[in-house]
Amino acid sequence: MPYLTKSLFLFFCLVVTGECRNHGHRVRRWTGTVETAKHGTETANHGTSLTKKPPDVTKNCKLKTEQLLKVDDHDFTMRPAFGGPAIPVGVDVQVESLDSISEVDMDFTMTLYLRHYWKDERLTFTSSTNKSMTFDGRLVKKIWVPDVFFVHSKRSFIHDTTTDNIMLRVFPDGHVLYSLRVTVTAACNMDFSRFPLDTQTCSLELESYAYTDEDLMLYWKSGDESLSTDDRISLSQFLIQKFHTTSHLAFYSSTGWYNRLYINFTLRRHIFFFLLQTYFPATLMVMLSWVSFWIDRRAVPARVSLGITTVLTMSTIITGVNASMPRVSYIKAVDIYLWVSFVFVFLSVLEYAAVNYLSTVQDRRERKMRDEIRERARSQSLPCTCGMSQTRTMILDGNYSEADTHSLAGYTSGTMVSEEDVEMPHEVMDEKQTPGEHIVVHLSVSSESTTTKKKGIRALKIIQNTHAIDKYSRMLFPGSYILFNFIYWCSYCIGA
Repeated sequence: MPYLTKSLFLFFCLVVTGECRNHGHRVRRWTGTVETAKHGTETANHGTSLTKKPPDVTKNCKLKTEQLLKVDDHDFTMRPAFGGPAIPVGVDVQVESLDSISEVDMDFTMTLYLRHYWKDERLTFTSSTNKSMTFDGRLVKKIWVPDVFFVHSKRSFIHDTTTDNIMLRVFPDGHVLYSLRVTVTAACNMDFSRFPLDTQTCSLELESYAYTDEDLMLYWKSGDESLSTDDRISLSQFLIQKFHTTSHLAFYSSTGWYNRLYINFTLRRHIFFFLLQTYFPATLMVMLSWVSFWIDRRAVPARVSLGITTVLTMSTIITGVNASMPRVSYIKAVDIYLWVSFVFVFLSVLEYAAVNYLSTVQDRRERKMRDEIRERARSQSLPCTCGMSQTRTMILDGNYSEADTHSLAGYTSGTMVSEEDVEMPHEVMDEKQTPGEHIVVHLSVSSESTTTKKKGIRALKIIQNTHAIDKYSRMLFPGSYILFNFIYWCSYCIGA
């Protein structure tokens, strides 16, 4: 028993001794820190620098934001000053690029920076430096922002590379700047009656979707200076003439009046591209169709193939131009030029059809006339042949040569049969159409002409004619087309 008592007493002493040692270590650790700080201070006093780690303020960012902006203390589903006067929201726009203009779809695509300015008393906070606080798009979902949308827009999106291009800046007095980068495709009512010598005016319209003018007053923050553009903006087919802003009230029968802002810009089309691609080829085709007026009318394949080629080429040009244009119900300026050119080309084909038909009729009459001359030469006695035993009639085609005329030297001199004796039919001798390109020669021939020496022709009368329609067409077609071009370009260029 005394042994057990001694053992328990010894164990109790050991436990008490261990606890005292642990307490001594704690005291030395805290005192060591103090001593170290003191030692550091003494070292700094002796010239040795010791950097102090700044506090990590990012750990308390959420706490500071909630405390300063008081987001959780207010209901931001309602507009500022709800139930009071309309809240003014200023807007300014910076146009980054005008990406494309589509005539077929009648729309345009624009990339811009859209900025809103308003004041919300619920977002006021105290700041000793009076500096603003800037946030990204994550805070936008927690506060009230204007519900501005683009009227008549077809497609639009907010850029999200590398993150959502949204910026929110809050000032201590409650003023808010809300900026975002948007690309929008909107409709533009275009008038193509003067295309391609036209000038188009398009507008991008901004409006609040839910709030009428009694709740939200949308206005341009700095008037015309609220719209700024990049000087490097350019388009391949258009010259940007002017950007300006306007504002009006828009009325909806079911909801009321809304403030609407307009970004207007004027575009003038470059004509040089269409001169090279449309007007110049069409003019060349018309001039090429005139070549047929100088081709022999008996060269049927040449003139027909030339006319058909020019007609088909003009049809291709017209089809290509209309394929890149909307199907409007009125006539465009380019349509007038192309269709008039097509008419000139088509008339050149009809001109040869008329020439060929009249030539065929004329040849038929001349053939009949030659047969009558032969019959009369056989049945009637000819005038005095000056001792010649017989007479002969030679009919040469229009393609005679100088050698053919020299071959007549073998005939003896005789009296030429007069036109009155031949009694040529009057219908053949039209005022506008003399006999065709043939030579009618009446010669008196002696029976000894084949054996005697050749002698010159004493009298020879050649009646030759080139068709009058081709002659007049060579002057009438170019003159009319030049006159049309003068009237066309004067009308549209002066109007532009």
